[in-house]
Amino acid sequence: MNGDDRVDDVSGRHVIHLPVVVPDIEAAADLAACLADSLAFLGLCDAGEITVSAEDAQDVRHRVFCDRLLPAGGRCGARDSHPGACHRNTDP
Repeated sequence: MNGDDRVDDVSGRHVIHLPVVVPDIEAAADLAACLADSLAFLGLCDAGEITVSAEDAQDVRHRVFCDRLLPAGGRCGARDSHPGACHRNTDP
């Protein structure tokens, strides 16, 4: 990393951009969900903020998870555009 590329960091948060090759946006969302599940034990991944996009349209992002606020607190852990009511993710 070149020192000239640095920006003062006030938030303490950083984002990993990990390009992958998959056939379509649904496959990208499936892979992103699998990665979120695989990395959940670290406690560092904000799965509700995961988005996917086409390589040539990176400004058009698609949410992977619903992430709506729930009345009892917490956020919906279901995939975006899920059928039925929102619910917490109960997977371990």
